Amino acid sequence: MQSQLERKFHNALLDAYMKSKAIGYNATLFIQMLQDRGGLATAKALINSTKPSDGYTALYSRGHLELTVEAIVIDNPMWHELFTDEELAKARKRLEDYEYRRP
Repeated sequence: MQSQLERKFHNALLDAYMKSKAIGYNATLFIQMLQDRGGLATAKALINSTKPSDGYTALYSRGHLELTVEAIVIDNPMWHELFTDEELAKARKRLEDYEYRRP
C-alpha cells in the first residue's frame, strides 16, 4: 500500500507532466509509466537507468531540467527518504553532468 508521502510524490510527478505539456513537450511514455507503475517505481527506474531518458534530454533541450524526475527528487528534501543514498547520488550526478542550476 502506498504511503501518504508516496501519493504526494506521485502527484508531484503528475504536476511536472502537466507543466511539460504546457511548454510543448508531451511526455507520453512518462505518463504511461506513471499509470502502470506509480510515481515512486517510475522515478526509481528513470534514476537508476544507465543513461538519461529521452524525456530528460527533451526537457534539457527546452531549458527545463527542473521538470525532470531527478530535479524534482533532489530539489525537494521531502522526497529524499523515498530513495537510497545511491539513487540520490545518481540523480545529483546526472543533473550536475547537464549543468543544472536550480531555478
